[in-house]
Amino acid sequence: MNSVLYPLCAVVAGLALLYKLRVLRTDRSVTQLALLGNFFFLFVTYTVSTPAVWAALSSAVGIVNFSGLLSQSCVVLLTACQQVVLLHLTHEAPLAWRKARPRLIGLGLVLVAMVALFAAATSRGEKPDDFALDSAQYYPAYLTLYLLAYAANQIDVGVLGWRYARIAPHPWMRRGLYLIAATLPFALVYTGCRAADIVAAQFGVGGQAWEPVAQVAVTIATLSKTLGWILPDWGRHLSALWGRFTDYRAFRELGPLHREVTSQIPEPVLHLEPDTDLRTRLYRRLVEIRDAQWALRVWTPAAVAGAAEERALAAGLAGTDLAATVEAAQLRAALEARAAQRRPAVHPQTPRMAEPQDLAAELAFQRKLARAFTTSPIARAAAAHPAAVPAPQERP
Repeated sequence: MNSVLYPLCAVVAGLALLYKLRVLRTDRSVTQLALLGNFFFLFVTYTVSTPAVWAALSSAVGIVNFSGLLSQSCVVLLTACQQVVLLHLTHEAPLAWRKARPRLIGLGLVLVAMVALFAAATSRGEKPDDFALDSAQYYPAYLTLYLLAYAANQIDVGVLGWRYARIAPHPWMRRGLYLIAATLPFALVYTGCRAADIVAAQFGVGGQAWEPVAQVAVTIATLSKTLGWILPDWGRHLSALWGRFTDYRAFRELGPLHREVTSQIPEPVLHLEPDTDLRTRLYRRLVEIRDAQWALRVWTPAAVAGAAEERALAAGLAGTDLAATVEAAQLRAALEARAAQRRPAVHPQTPRMAEPQDLAAELAFQRKLARAFTTSPIARAAAAHPAAVPAPQERP
């Protein structure tokens, strides 16, 4: 399984590393440099852990299972980079370095001890597919030290990430840090599986039964954490992409209503150049619908609003849904009256039943209006059969 999962993690880490190299052209802060180190060590970890690379590297160095030592050492180093990032996000630089210093010294001692224990251990040959299982039996002290350091630092990173996420100034940074904190259970599942390997080995039993769980857990933790680290950088692009998508949806939703009202009241429509951006087109569509709605007011039978409101209330509509349905009924009645040149003796004082306070609210309301105009049976019925008693009105 690791011949598939680990190359996937290496590719993701490599892409994140390349992106972070681009960011460094404009931002060489400690956090960005530490993130670069994180992605570099992550890339090395999973590249080396790929079975074909594992065997080739160990053979080139001339040390059996050297790739195992290198990959796990890189895990310790990337965790150190993550702690530096989170501490510098949480504190001013002098305090962050004071808090980072004991952590970095401790991780340095762990690395020295891992090398010493690895050198003193015996080996049964290269183990690119089951180094952890082999370590549980033949390198138990080495693997125990690694797991203790790994678990302690994963907990530290998870707690730091959760704490800073609660005060982070930007939404995408908060989301990224919450995602990083959420990977902690998967890291602990991986740690538990490896600890079970050590215990099982003392009874002459292998951990093959839960090995897929360990590999899947660490892969989920790695991919999710990598995504969490890059979300603050990529988030603004995702927001912009989502904004364009929602604008496009809104533009299309307003299309049928816009065509209907401007086909009879074309005066508000401005000619726009073909390369006009979507946001401008959407804004003009909102304005043109409202202008046409006001022009159609004098063709609206005054009784339609009351009939539509009565039917909408009976159907349980309220708030902006109610207002949009009433306005849709008035527009339908006005368009039919103008097409037949049946101008009513009285008409409403205003065609509007709601007054959105800003552009975002206006867009949201007009989308409801467009849907009600196109699909609402209440609007159709009220426009075709208005009540006998007129709504508030004025003479033309």
